[in-house]
Amino acid sequence: MITLEAMDRAVLGDFLRRRRALLQPSDVGMPQGSRRRTPGLRRFEVAQLAVMSPDYLARLEQGRGAVPSAAMAAALARALRLSYDERDHLFRLSGLPVPTGVGRDEHVGRALLRLLDDLGTLPAVIASDLNVVLAQNSLADALLGEQAARRGYARSCTYRWFTEPAFRARQPVGDHEKEGRAQVEDLRATVAARPGDRFATGLVAALRSASSEFEQFWTEHDVAVRRSERKRIRHPAVGLLELDFDVLATTAGQRLIVYSPAPGSKAVGQLELLATLGRERFAHETERGR
Repeated sequence: MITLEAMDRAVLGDFLRRRRALLQPSDVGMPQGSRRRTPGLRRFEVAQLAVMSPDYLARLEQGRGAVPSAAMAAALARALRLSYDERDHLFRLSGLPVPTGVGRDEHVGRALLRLLDDLGTLPAVIASDLNVVLAQNSLADALLGEQAARRGYARSCTYRWFTEPAFRARQPVGDHEKEGRAQVEDLRATVAARPGDRFATGLVAALRSASSEFEQFWTEHDVAVRRSERKRIRHPAVGLLELDFDVLATTAGQRLIVYSPAPGSKAVGQLELLATLGRERFAHETERGR
């Protein structure tokens, strides 16, 4: 394992601790909970947002952790709501090259994250135009499951749709062709808008090799950017939900996606139940994290 010999561990640790101290639960869409002895988020809360081990974050803050990968540094930058300059500083302190290149920067700005956090009563996701989930609120976690801890092309939900049966199983079989076609049509629009992007072209090549279904849809040359539609999602705790899927904001190749129930529909109560289950889980984790 590579160690942090090439960098100032104390500076990185101090930077992470101070940025954590600046955040309040309300800044990241979390409940305030009981009275806090120290300012800022608890360490386990940042670890939860970054999808990493609290122990690993503790080692980083104490200046004794292993070198963060680029994906880990990016996750920390999002969890701590860092600005672009602060994100770049974190990468430099970690001995990593600063992300560059138009269309390949997946750091989510504070404004878009603030919108995400404000949508606490609806499942909301920030995803790239290649369908890579960059952040999602707690209700989206409860509805869709954690989606960020992936590597390679599997970071894209489009790749997972065509290669992972368990991922497809969250939608009824009768909806699979419609969803698959929508995924391909949106991907074709994105690839055309990102000429020369290696991840985009590699994703298409990998999908054409892995899935005959994708290959069939791809050769038809249909194209359409996803903006609004109706989705049916199967959930093990609350059953089948019917929700509107809307892209409410776009910026720098990123989309804020919101799932909402029709007023008075069964899905209203199902989402309320999911929110309650999520709060109970968070309260349990808070007790363990003290």
